[in-house]
Amino acid sequence: MLYHLLYPLKDQFSVLNVFQYLTFRMGGAIMTALLISFIVGPSLIRWMRRKQGRGQPIREDGPQSHIIEKKGTPTMGGVLILISMLVSCLLWVRLDNEYVWIVLGVTVALGALGFVDDYLKVTKQNTAGVIGKGKLVFQFAVALLAGWFLMQTLSHDPGAPQGLATSVPFPFFKNFWLPLGVFIIPFAAFVIVGASNTVNLTDGLDGLAIVPVMIASASYMFIAYLVGNVINADYLQIPYVPGAGELAVICAAIIGAGLGFLWFNAPPAMIFMGDTGSLSLGGAIGTIAVATKHEIVLAIVGGLFVLEGLSVMIQIASFKLFGKRVFKMAPIHHHFEQMGWKEPTIVIRFWIIAVILALIGLSTLKLR
Repeated sequence: MLYHLLYPLKDQFSVLNVFQYLTFRMGGAIMTALLISFIVGPSLIRWMRRKQGRGQPIREDGPQSHIIEKKGTPTMGGVLILISMLVSCLLWVRLDNEYVWIVLGVTVALGALGFVDDYLKVTKQNTAGVIGKGKLVFQFAVALLAGWFLMQTLSHDPGAPQGLATSVPFPFFKNFWLPLGVFIIPFAAFVIVGASNTVNLTDGLDGLAIVPVMIASASYMFIAYLVGNVINADYLQIPYVPGAGELAVICAAIIGAGLGFLWFNAPPAMIFMGDTGSLSLGGAIGTIAVATKHEIVLAIVGGLFVLEGLSVMIQIASFKLFGKRVFKMAPIHHHFEQMGWKEPTIVIRFWIIAVILALIGLSTLKLR
């Protein structure tokens, strides 16, 4: 919004020329989202406490320490993240960019699903929430629609490389694109839904999910900035995606909103993210990965989320097939809790892993 209001006045006020630069608007998005979080956060948390009463229900079959330590903590902290992020985005992005609206559409839709899920858990005081199959159907419907729009947007852009819209580029290779044709749409949906659900699974300890989300967002902020610039993309031999650079501003807003939320979510948490935040943030990152044509890299940058998701699938498959559990408890962060690791130890070590994986993922931009 600020770009459209102020940049046209650059001839009268030369200082307003800065609004054309992504780096300036990225910085503005981070600081705006952070400031909104600090202003809105305390009031929102007090309101959540009054409305939710007993707070988020704690699973009886989870770690016993959670029943004592986390009982009564309000959830739906994702509302704070979404308010901060969306307001910041609307102020700092170019509103004439189609990629922006696709990513924000997915974020809001999955945030609404998470909100309903959290609301049912709080009001009914059980951990069931939205029926699992219904949740997946809604997620895939949103993701398939997003995948179609992303394909159409890129395929109709005359500046985009031929065939990129329906192909999946592979990291570490300069010109190896896997052509999927129309199957790029279900592939995109798988990436978006997978990212949404694995972030959701990671959100089990204070601060555990939000920092890796910020790390992944910072990685894709850098990636979006590069793929959206034809000179940088050509130099690094990565696919050029016209207009994708604007997604760097959204990533910056996620970082700012995440920092603000972490202030209140740091151990001991004053509020939990809930599905409102985890489903929407995971969906946003997944959609940005698809839009920037770095879907495979997300499996590296978001490797911690992949690990959490795999631990659950392995646990379920092992128990159903052999009647045995591979982990003491899944997702895997609970396994380490059962081994006697303290919560801050698990959280900080997982943050370190997330940083290492992000650096490996970013190295694929040059190692081609």
